[in-house]
Amino acid sequence: MDSIALKAFLVVAEHKSFSRAAEQLYLTQPAVSKRIVKLEEQLNTRLFDRIGRTVSLTVAGQHLLPKAKAILQAMDDTAGELTNLSGRVGGQLRIATSHHISLHRLPEPLRKFIALYPQVELDIQFAESEVIYDGLLHGRWQLGIITLNPEPHPQIEQQVIWQDQMQFVAAPDHPLSQHGPVELSQLSSYPALLSKSNTFTRGIVEQDFATQGLGLKVAMSTNNLDTIRMMVSIGMGWSILPQTLINHDLKVIASQSKPIIRQLGCVWHQQRSLSNAAKALMEILQAG
Repeated sequence: MDSIALKAFLVVAEHKSFSRAAEQLYLTQPAVSKRIVKLEEQLNTRLFDRIGRTVSLTVAGQHLLPKAKAILQAMDDTAGELTNLSGRVGGQLRIATSHHISLHRLPEPLRKFIALYPQVELDIQFAESEVIYDGLLHGRWQLGIITLNPEPHPQIEQQVIWQDQMQFVAAPDHPLSQHGPVELSQLSSYPALLSKSNTFTRGIVEQDFATQGLGLKVAMSTNNLDTIRMMVSIGMGWSILPQTLINHDLKVIASQSKPIIRQLGCVWHQQRSLSNAAKALMEILQAG
């Protein structure tokens, strides 16, 4: 079996879509379809049922899925182990990171990494931290650089790189901006614009309010922090944002509660050996 075709199979199975798989693999949809057809011909069985726009695994596809994951992970781990034995920093490094971290934390470390290790083939995917976390559990990437899970899974190792202090913010003319230091109870009485309920960041905020027996009046939720920043700046509600996103359009609301801090850093599956390239990238991130 062709490892390239197996990778295409996994991505189509994950997204249940040939078009979305093509976007992630940076291929055309016909190219993805061709790889799947080739794999089906090699195995002499159909792997997907295609009814209209609906794509689902056949029984054979369901049987292949865990084996394909294991095959690709074993190949990746073996290549990494052989590279590690030589002491060379090279080969492919598959990582995933959130859009916020890629824009506000990674440019300079990546610039240094590329300059120091041009022989490393970087494969970077961008997704929400929670999606990346789940992908690491299923062996999809070697390393994730994300908002860390406050309740880490026992199979996931994580290393804190940045402490991201969050600030309560509102538009300059918002009623909360006219106060001195506010209590969480005051914030809870006004509409809030927050990340979606299934995110690590939202969980950290909700936990802070819950410790005082408070709920949140969420007027809108989205995982795009730049959208939240814009909505706050036009007066739609207050929010809590990392310092890196606060500009002159927003006013920081002083709070009498303890600071809310989310941790950003590296995550990887404990059963995967980190390659020399992954270790080198982590060293650069830690050095700041």
